[in-house]
Amino acid sequence: MAEAGVSTCGSKSAERSRRRDLAELAIAYGLILTVIWTPRPWQRLLWWVAAGAVVFLTCISFDGVKAMGLRATNFFRSLWVVGVALAAAAGLVAVAAHLHTLHLPHGPVLFIGTYWRYAVWTFVQQFLMQCFFLSRLLRLLPGPKSAALATAILFALAHLPNPILAPVTLLWGCAACLLFLRYRNLYSLAMAHAILGISIAIAVPGPVDHNMRVGLGYLTYGHHAHHAPQVSAQP
Repeated sequence: MAEAGVSTCGSKSAERSRRRDLAELAIAYGLILTVIWTPRPWQRLLWWVAAGAVVFLTCISFDGVKAMGLRATNFFRSLWVVGVALAAAAGLVAVAAHLHTLHLPHGPVLFIGTYWRYAVWTFVQQFLMQCFFLSRLLRLLPGPKSAALATAILFALAHLPNPILAPVTLLWGCAACLLFLRYRNLYSLAMAHAILGISIAIAVPGPVDHNMRVGLGYLTYGHHAHHAPQVSAQP
């Protein structure tokens, strides 16, 4: 009887944990999609609401620095991912230069001034993808591959209706999740993400990818062509 009681308590605890993971995923993803598809000025307010909710949920369900990949361990072992990203970026830039679609800021100072915030934003995106969504889907789904695929799908759906970023983020999401599960290091993935994202930004013409906008910002690109992006892959 005692063993049966312990088993029942454990089952109830596991079920509560699953419901909590589902609720946290639904709240965070729902807020992210709401921000993406909400016009200004309400969008800015909702952005802070979503950011605060993610921070709060992360704190109350903190998995530990090691599990979240916020460590130096395996950084150098996973640094080859950055090398692959650099090679892919070089190929994309070479093609863009050949097609005369390459648009670089004039000078290194302007380049850094233009893209440093995007580099920070890529780290935030990797944190959301691996440390928030993947960590919970690993507990909800039967295997790591299914959790990685589900995370990548959520990541790609958040980049709709952009026809360039949606498929790219699906592929990158799958690869990044599987690499994270192998190395548990977020820094190398964020570096690779920044390299790939910036290469797309300077190689693909703005009218093609709508300056890397997503959601409502992508659809209203023609109405705001001379203003800052409403919602984009950059913060």
